[in-house]
Amino acid sequence: MIKALVTGSGGLIGSECVRFFSNKGFQVLGIDNNMREHFFGERGDTSGNIDSIMQDHPNFGNWGIDIRDRPNLEKLFIDEGPFKLIIHTAAQPSHDWAAKNPFTDFDINAGGTLNMLEFTRRHSPGATFIFTSTNKVYGDAPNDIPLKEEGTRWEYDLEANFNRPELRIGVSKEGINEQMTLDRSIHSVFGASKAAADLMAQEYGINFGLNVGVFRGGCLTGPQHSAVALHGYLKYIVECAKEGREYTIFGYKGKQVRDQIHSWDVANAFWHFHQDPKKGEVYNLGGGSENAISILETKRILDTKGLTLNTKYSPDNRRGDHVCYYSDMHKFREDYPEWEITKGLPNIFDEMIKT
Repeated sequence: MIKALVTGSGGLIGSECVRFFSNKGFQVLGIDNNMREHFFGERGDTSGNIDSIMQDHPNFGNWGIDIRDRPNLEKLFIDEGPFKLIIHTAAQPSHDWAAKNPFTDFDINAGGTLNMLEFTRRHSPGATFIFTSTNKVYGDAPNDIPLKEEGTRWEYDLEANFNRPELRIGVSKEGINEQMTLDRSIHSVFGASKAAADLMAQEYGINFGLNVGVFRGGCLTGPQHSAVALHGYLKYIVECAKEGREYTIFGYKGKQVRDQIHSWDVANAFWHFHQDPKKGEVYNLGGGSENAISILETKRILDTKGLTLNTKYSPDNRRGDHVCYYSDMHKFREDYPEWEITKGLPNIFDEMIKT
């Protein structure tokens, strides 16, 4: 039986990958020490996802190892490997939390990723290594793309003059592509630590010849997301509407845009990459223009489903926050033409409302 290792196995993408690859016949092992509860409190607790997976997949085993713990992490690679597939999703995911705890953020996001890469090189060099990076590695450079204000959203204005001409190659009518610059922008502490990990993952592919895919995710979402105010935007909004809690909109008139991709489609993208892995290739990963939605548009959809979202508006946007961001998936679709988005916004909303 083919062995796979998934870090962050109780999280949104990790738990989806555990189920997806278990159903494909892999023997899946997980690493998750429920740090999300430490970051965000009770609402961030992912232990329920682990329990649910164990009930449905008795062959699944989870280790509560901290990815910063090199001796015990390497022992797992030695005792349980070699692995044919490694999906690294474990991370500290919040801008605000990172700003208050930069050492911990960097040690987990950059140091933990380096640990995973090096132990893969030592003990599972033939594995496919998939790293879940983030679109935040681009910092706020996408905000320097000319925008036009529409009734319910901000949108790219590709006909306008670019004050930063170098950004023109990084955007098209399909969204932000992989040529968007990582330089001359505010990344946040979180974005910087993920950028360091992103570059290191590329290095292990290009320099050491490992099969490494770096996926710069937009808004990855799904009903099993342990959403909180600081992370898990769409699921958190839906929960606020269902529970009658007030939601605070930070700046941009509530017209800020994000593309949404369901966690199953993410796992399926990883499956396709595993069939034909590259060495240090980078892909943007999101729902694209067809799954892009603003907060105001989110509120309207919830209204049509009988849910009222009570909002409070703060004119101060979060520092470095994107005004408009959706992913150009052209590069990944070109390399993996059989992959496609299977869950549109109606499916995503319906699943979240039912849970």
